[in-house]
Amino acid sequence: MKLATFAIDNNLGLGAVVDNDQVLIDLAAADRHLAIQEGRTETGVFSDMLTFLNAGSEAMATARRVIATAPQDARIDLADVRLLAPVPLPRKLLCLAGNYQDHIEEEGSKMSEADQQTPRVFMKPPSNTVVGPHDPILIPPIAQGIDWEGELAVIIGRRCKAVKPEDAMQMVAGYTCVNDVSERKLKIKERTESRPKDEWFDWLNGKWFDSFAPLGPWMVTTDEITNPHSLDISTWVNGERKQHNNTGMMLYRIPETIAYISAMLTLEPGDIICTGTISGVGATTGSFLKPGDTVKVVIEGIGELVNPVAAES
Repeated sequence: MKLATFAIDNNLGLGAVVDNDQVLIDLAAADRHLAIQEGRTETGVFSDMLTFLNAGSEAMATARRVIATAPQDARIDLADVRLLAPVPLPRKLLCLAGNYQDHIEEEGSKMSEADQQTPRVFMKPPSNTVVGPHDPILIPPIAQGIDWEGELAVIIGRRCKAVKPEDAMQMVAGYTCVNDVSERKLKIKERTESRPKDEWFDWLNGKWFDSFAPLGPWMVTTDEITNPHSLDISTWVNGERKQHNNTGMMLYRIPETIAYISAMLTLEPGDIICTGTISGVGATTGSFLKPGDTVKVVIEGIGELVNPVAAES
């Protein structure tokens, strides 16, 4: 299933994208229809994505039933709705740095043994960074070098802690596209000198700007992507392909990553893990985003995440 958060006249809903991505089924409306047929009350799990994911496998099964029986008045042309990030307010937005050898080495570094021993996990604040398809990536006045990073994002579907790698994929609800937008040359104030930790925090803080985590266009459930480590991924800027690789080249695959993160903290339904970017970022050539640009992240089996770039007022 392709499940999307959508808006019509500022009213939010949860929908299923069908018919070659041309139609959206309003799941709450379709559930009302099926409830009348079956002589039951509505399930109430289709109000929003977090409620749906919290309801677990039973909600997934109900969604398939209501999609199959959806009446015409629950079907909407996709062009008539606004898509939001599939999880507009994830509880946690976790990201991996240096998860592809080609990205580690494109700036002149050589992959070390340590790069293959433990993943490097950081977080982005979800309430200000997450935006949806076609929402603008905002270039702030202090921008020095805003870069693109197309990535596969994993959406957690079950609450879990200390998960074993062999059990980790059972915790996944689905996948989406993400652009881990980054400020590469952060400079807010002058310093007399930069210590190594200052430079590290500059890198980290450059991930936190408003709109720097576009997500979408929808979540594709795990039954449709049985092997997330065999997907082609590309990033295009103004129609020119800048990044291209395959998720099979990850250093830390999804089960290992979930096991590593869940050893530290509890993962919850709706948490998102961004699995790292591939080579072809703008910093390699000194080419950065500017107002008027368009960025498109394309992942096989999921779809296209398109965002314009605009100046922040």
